[in-house]
Amino acid sequence: MILASLVFALLAALLHVYIFILESFQWTRPATWKRFGLASQTDAETTRPMAYNQGFYNLFLAIGAFVGAGCVALGGSGTSAAVVGWTLVLSCCGSMLLAALVLALSGRKYLRAAATQGTLPLLAVVLGLAAILA
Repeated sequence: MILASLVFALLAALLHVYIFILESFQWTRPATWKRFGLASQTDAETTRPMAYNQGFYNLFLAIGAFVGAGCVALGGSGTSAAVVGWTLVLSCCGSMLLAALVLALSGRKYLRAAATQGTLPLLAVVLGLAAILA
């Protein structure tokens, strides 16, 4: 279960790096702002600073998940590295999961995006907790 949890944490991190790229560097491209449900190029320009900031939030969560997975993988069971690693994996993936829940509660039109954003971290958290508590 440890390996499966770390794989899902890494996949969740990679997805959040992709979201970072979209929000921070490609926000004003029509294909990107349409994917996020904006109505016009003007709306994309208006919301660009918010998207830029939100993109970095996603990047920081991804970095935490990457570092955490590395600490768990390289640290032995019960070591301080493993404790730090699980703390990072569970807090970063847990934050990704909670953000997906907030997105889902924002309206029916966001359910698909929320499922995309939340499935990988959900699996990382559930399997990680199962591994820790076993």
